[in-house]
Amino acid sequence: MFSFAGFFEPNKPRFSSDNICHDKLMQMMNSLCHSDREEIRPLITDDFCAGIVHCHEGCKPYSLCVGDRCCDIVFDGDIFNCNELRSLLPHSLQSENQSQEEIVLLGFMEYGFSFVEKLVGNFAFAIFDRRHHTLYLFRDHFGSKPLFYSKCDDYFVFASEPKAVLAFREEAPSVSAEGLNELFSIGPARTPGKAIFDHIKEVRPAHCLTVNKYGICETAYWKLQCRPHTENYEETVLHTRELLGEIFRGQFAVDPDPVCLLSGGIDSSLVAAYLKKETERRGQRLVTISFDFSQNDKFFKSSSFQPSQDRPYIDAMVKYLQSQHHYLECNYQTLAEHLQESVLAHDMPCMADIDSSLLYFSKQVREIGATAYTGECADEVFGGYPWVHNNDLVCENTFPWSPDLNPRKILLKKEITEALDMDSYVRSTYHNSVKSIIVLPEESDSDAKKRRFSNLNLYWFMETLLNRMDRSCRRTGLTARIPFADHRLAEYVYNVPWDMKTRGGLVKALLRQAGEPMLPQQVLLRKKSPFPKTYHPFYEKMLTGMLSEVWNDETSVLHTLIEEESLKAFLSSPKDLGTPWYGQLMCGPQMIAYLLQIDFWFKKYNIKLHL
Repeated sequence: MFSFAGFFEPNKPRFSSDNICHDKLMQMMNSLCHSDREEIRPLITDDFCAGIVHCHEGCKPYSLCVGDRCCDIVFDGDIFNCNELRSLLPHSLQSENQSQEEIVLLGFMEYGFSFVEKLVGNFAFAIFDRRHHTLYLFRDHFGSKPLFYSKCDDYFVFASEPKAVLAFREEAPSVSAEGLNELFSIGPARTPGKAIFDHIKEVRPAHCLTVNKYGICETAYWKLQCRPHTENYEETVLHTRELLGEIFRGQFAVDPDPVCLLSGGIDSSLVAAYLKKETERRGQRLVTISFDFSQNDKFFKSSSFQPSQDRPYIDAMVKYLQSQHHYLECNYQTLAEHLQESVLAHDMPCMADIDSSLLYFSKQVREIGATAYTGECADEVFGGYPWVHNNDLVCENTFPWSPDLNPRKILLKKEITEALDMDSYVRSTYHNSVKSIIVLPEESDSDAKKRRFSNLNLYWFMETLLNRMDRSCRRTGLTARIPFADHRLAEYVYNVPWDMKTRGGLVKALLRQAGEPMLPQQVLLRKKSPFPKTYHPFYEKMLTGMLSEVWNDETSVLHTLIEEESLKAFLSSPKDLGTPWYGQLMCGPQMIAYLLQIDFWFKKYNIKLHL
């Protein structure tokens, strides 16, 4: 797991102050260190400062000169097709044991953007071209790796996390109406490219940001292509199965001792089944890990969003795989304790206890293995979410995972909702997202809507989950592998007709058919059940007490934002919030936890509110 940061002056060929380089860079890099396992590797030249924080040997900034052209690179992530990329380089530039940073830098210097299009992996990197005094920032296809930036006086600043950008800026950060809309109207998702803080932005997935004396230019190097599907159903199943095998082999090749996160659902079980084949080839035994919450067996309540507990299906898969399994549990006190650290991992409020639980579990997984495979993102690719199959939601003119803003508005002061104009903000954001989505002329209205939802799931909901996974892992030194987030798989399945994806009315029928030879029927046909959460009634009572205590602090930003009577009514019966206000898991208790995170965030980061 790597983090990087850096800065330069676009309008000056040399730094105007020599003293700023080392001190500012170390200030930024120190903010990115989360454990004593990490080291800082700086790179300082006359016109560019950058550095990497890492916990792996051999990772460092890389500089290269070919002829009269010299370039530097700082890199976060993994490239899975390095051998293929190396073969594309001129023979004179090929050598054994080239690092992925060297291959990427050589390829970019030789072929430019067209080489980046060929990268397969999860990555974010910065390349500085000394001759042209130009910086290039690249982010992977679906945003599994973060990359933030800011213009600060004469300097352009970039980093893997906002905290490093804030460390450079020094002055207290601020949040305006747009940032509040991102928190209360869009959150815990974020509009691609926005970072909630004023003056900080994020490179959008599959984009390159070019920065020099002429300004800042953002260019897409890849996007989902809309194409007619020419294969029949049997050919499509076979193609999907082969593509999954290729993806797993490519990722597994870079991991000596991976573990697999197993929920007993079709997605993680299929990942585990593929990993079992690969570990057996190495003469290893597959290690699997599951998550749950203390006393969920006693308090769990089935719902349309979470129909069943995981444990029976996990046990069935462990027996089927003959894996070495670890059952991890989290109690509700630990869950609440990690709410603040989860904010620190993101530098902003996130998915409340859905994130804090993953952060806690990531710490436990890191003690078992350094790299964990997960079944995340299969629902975005194969259409597994309930809102895609709900005709009422498909017809709505808003994001399907947050169809109703009323649960968000009900707690806010009237003057705040009027100032934010939340409905207009969401409507405008939604239309800006869907207006560029191309559909095929021959598609029915229903299929065209499903395509738009698939696109939104891939570019919006999936980025939120990838962001959640990366921040939790980055904080704990764990590396996550998410095979279903491979852009080749996403683009292929994106163009498969809907009736093939749901053959026979079965949700994710294509994935189930592709995985049929590898899984027991009990798991193969299981209905979707999302990431677990606690149902312990004392957890809700604990959160209510914590928020009441926060409310007693008159300096809390919540007094500016929240209507007191509405909050009291809500805390007296938070379950009255009803169906989830975001995704499948965020209901009443998660709204309390979200408000606790917002309060902590404003205090910890000394944020100034501008309305």
